Amino acid sequence: MGVVVRQPFAGLSSRYRAAFRVLLSFLTALALIAGSAGHASANPRYAAYVMDAKTGQVLFSRNGDAQRYPASLTKMMTLYMLFEQMESGRVAKSTPIPISAKAAAEPPTKIGLRAGATITAENAIYSLVTRSANDIATAIGEFIGGSEQNFARLMTTKARQLGMNSTTFQNAHGLPNNRQVTTARDMAILGIALREHFPQYYSYFGTREFTLGKQRFGNHNRVLGRVRGADGIKTGYIRASGFNLVSSVQDDGRSIVAVVMGGQSGRSRDDHMVNLIREHLPRASRGSKQLLVARGPASPIAAAASAQSLPQTVAAPPFRPAEPAGAAQLELALTSTAAAQPAVQAPAVALAPAAPAGDDDASNRIQMAFAGAVPSARPTPPAPVPSQAVPAALGAIKERTTVDPVQTSSTAPSSGWVIQVASMPSETEAKSFLASAKSRASKVLGNADPFTETFQHNGQTYYRARFSGFAGKDAAWSACGSLKSYGIACYAVQM
Repeated sequence: MGVVVRQPFAGLSSRYRAAFRVLLSFLTALALIAGSAGHASANPRYAAYVMDAKTGQVLFSRNGDAQRYPASLTKMMTLYMLFEQMESGRVAKSTPIPISAKAAAEPPTKIGLRAGATITAENAIYSLVTRSANDIATAIGEFIGGSEQNFARLMTTKARQLGMNSTTFQNAHGLPNNRQVTTARDMAILGIALREHFPQYYSYFGTREFTLGKQRFGNHNRVLGRVRGADGIKTGYIRASGFNLVSSVQDDGRSIVAVVMGGQSGRSRDDHMVNLIREHLPRASRGSKQLLVARGPASPIAAAASAQSLPQTVAAPPFRPAEPAGAAQLELALTSTAAAQPAVQAPAVALAPAAPAGDDDASNRIQMAFAGAVPSARPTPPAPVPSQAVPAALGAIKERTTVDPVQTSSTAPSSGWVIQVASMPSETEAKSFLASAKSRASKVLGNADPFTETFQHNGQTYYRARFSGFAGKDAAWSACGSLKSYGIACYAVQM
C-alpha cells in the first residue's frame, strides 16, 4: 500500500514535490488550529480576546465577557497603582517598601524576604514582572493602601475608572478568592491602559530576568522572544483559572493586545496565544494611534501620606483617658496608626492539604481550591463597589448606595457622646474604615451612626472617622472597650 501511495509522485519534479509539501504543512496546521479551537470550546474556563491597540477594534473574542479568575494577572493592576504613585512623585524607584509579617507569609511563588526587611520600589516591580512574587504584591498593597483589603478597594475603584466594569479585586496578588473575578475584555483594557498611561514604565514588562542579591529570576512569559514584537505583559495561574496570559505585540506599524484565559497547560496557552497573534496582527491598523482608555484621578497613598505627615513617636492611645482633654493627642495617635488597622476580611480560602503552593508557570504551581474544592466555571458574580470606595471627585462613577453596609454622613451630630476610631488623609479612606469597623464589630456598632469630620494638622486636611448614637459617656466608653477585642483603637469624646 505504501508503494501505491508514493508511486504517483515518483515522477514529479522537485518543484511539484516542494509545492505538495507546503500544501501538506498548511493542511496540518489548519487541523491543529481547528483541534485547538475545538478543545478550547470544550474547556469551560477558556476565554480569549484580541484588540487593536491603535483603534480599539475587537479582532477576536470568544467568551470575552464571561467571568473568569484573573490569578496573577491581578498584579497588572497592582503595578498600575504603583506606577501612579511613582508618576506623581510620591514614590521613587529607590523608595523602600517594608515587608510585613503577612507579606512574608504569603505562599510561593515569592521572593522570600523576611518580615521587617524592605525592598526598593524598582526591585518590587521586577519581582512582580519576572517572579510574579506574591509576598511583594502584598507588600505593595499594604504600602499604598494601608492594608491589603483597602488596597483591593482602591484597585476595584481604579478598574471602574478604566472601564473594567466586570472586575472586582479582593487582594493584590491573585491567589484564590471566589469574589476576585474579571473578564478577558477587562484584562485587555488593563493591558492597553498600562501601555498608554505609563509609557515611561511599560518597558519593565519586557524584562527577561532579574537578579536580587544572589538570586536570579527568569520571566514566566515564554512568548517574549518567541514572537517578533512581543513586549509583555503578564502570565497567571491558579487551578481555578487555568493558565492565563496577556500579551502585547507591536510590529510593522501594527499593535495589538491579546488575552488567553483558562489554558490547560502553560505550553498550550502559549501556543494558542502565538496562533492568535499570527492570525490577527496582520489585520490590525497601521493608522494613527487613538487614546483608548480614559484615565481617572490618581489613587491616594494612605500609608506613605500618614508616615510622612505625622509624628511617629506618639504612643497608641490607652483604652480610656482620664479626661476628654487628652483627645487631641489621642487623635494624632489614631491618625498615625489608622492605616495599619485591619479592614473587612475576605472570605476564608482553604488550601488543598496535599498540594504545594506556587504561581504561574513555576515548577511548584499553585494547587489551591476554595474550601477544598475547585469552583465551577461560573464564578460568583462580583460584589459591587461600595460607595465608600468611590472618591467624591469621580463624577463619572455612580455610587452604589443600595449595597452600602452603612449610610455614612458627612455631618456631625450637634451634641452627645461619639467615639472616634481613625483619622485618615482622605475622606474615601475614612468612610471605608467606618464601613470596615461596623462590619467587623456589628454587635457593638450595629445601632451607631458613622460620620466624618475634617481637621487640619501641619497644613494638611484629615478626616475623623467617628460613630454617634450613644446614650451617654458610659455607653460610649463601654463601646470603646468592646472594640478593643476587635483590634480597633478608639476613644470617646463629647460633641
